[in-house]
Amino acid sequence: MRISPGAVIGWDMGAALALGEALGVPPLVLAELLPGIEAVMVIKLNEQIEAERT
Repeated sequence: MRISPGAVIGWDMGAALALGEALGVPPLVLAELLPGIEAVMVIKLNEQIEAERT
């Protein structure tokens, strides 16, 4: 993950692509699916971080 103080800003896409490749997922599938999954993950983790602050 890429983080800044108090927030998640994204994934290390190089690592995500390497993991997908190691699992046998075609690169075109990864390129299509990972950005959307990353966006939802970032939103949800940042919501959780904010909720824990209050």
